[in-house]
Amino acid sequence: MVGDTGKGGARRKRSALPRWARWCTALGAALMLISGVVLVGAEALLARYAGAVRSDDLFDDTGKQEARSDITGPLNLLLVGIDPRASSPNTPPLADSVLILHVTPSMEQAYLFSMPRDLIVEIPRFDKANFPGGSDRINSAMAYGSKVPGQDKPDPARGFALLAKTVSQRTGIARFDAGAIINFTGFQKIVDAMGGVTMYIDGDVKSEHREPDGRHRRGNPAGEGYIGPQAEYKKGTRHLEGWQALDYVRQRKTLPDSDYGRQRHQQQFVKAMVNQAFSRDVVTNPFKLDSVLRAAGQSVIFDGHGHTVAEFGFALRNIRSSSIVMMKLPGESIMNGSDYQGERLQPLAEEFFAALRGGSVETFVVSHPELLNQEK
Repeated sequence: MVGDTGKGGARRKRSALPRWARWCTALGAALMLISGVVLVGAEALLARYAGAVRSDDLFDDTGKQEARSDITGPLNLLLVGIDPRASSPNTPPLADSVLILHVTPSMEQAYLFSMPRDLIVEIPRFDKANFPGGSDRINSAMAYGSKVPGQDKPDPARGFALLAKTVSQRTGIARFDAGAIINFTGFQKIVDAMGGVTMYIDGDVKSEHREPDGRHRRGNPAGEGYIGPQAEYKKGTRHLEGWQALDYVRQRKTLPDSDYGRQRHQQQFVKAMVNQAFSRDVVTNPFKLDSVLRAAGQSVIFDGHGHTVAEFGFALRNIRSSSIVMMKLPGESIMNGSDYQGERLQPLAEEFFAALRGGSVETFVVSHPELLNQEK
């Protein structure tokens, strides 16, 4: 097990650059899929923008699974964020964010949860990338799968396919009804096009990475972190510009509950973005709406097993932020002495997966309110 660096040639060193999109980039995909046709009020208009979305075989199942004749619940959607860098186009991408949206049979309630990016899992064999399989962190599955034998440039769609197989194997979810990849650059364009986002800050947070004016803090020559003034986010309802929102939800080291707090903030951000998308400021402003949808359309790689983004948007038209239940999977760190190895899930998470597969997730969550990711 080699963790973030991977094995089998899929090595990636930790970068000194800000890790903006490791987990928040998939939120743009969630916005695209959850908001759907309600943004524009007509399926035909959304289809105009959906045509700009790149479609690909994200599940490596072309010709193997037929699309449903219609889109009905329950549904499971896999949303993945990656952070491709223009300066390093041949670096295999890690899955910096892995979110699952489970929609109940009524199509009016959804459960959103994150798979810890450091979760130790068994990654299955994947012949297309000459990957033999093995144990590693779940985010490495995309890096392994994206390798294309005989060429330097990775293929994120292949990487998604291996990641989807890995997540299916770990959770027992046999089929994902749709999947999407979104990159950080595109996500920031979506936030900026919306004019920022209003969300509740559940506790005072200082930024590790940004100064109050948005500039990046300087690295400490002694190698102990960053130096300079810090941007601050005070508890309460705040309207955040794009860079502020992204900076806030990427904080981990400054939170008392570390990565679990960061996951909670990510999910709160999804709901805030949905609220913003449904606001009159966006829906009734044709110029802003056009910018938001174009930004989303240019940033997403989508696979709906034969169904388009527009069709999924229409099917999910009754989902609102108030009907999205944010979940947290209970886990713990794996340590070898003082050396951090990764994360593992606790038994209650396995019970949650079983309830999800068995169609009893709503009853299960009522019995286990401790799994809810609530504002503090």
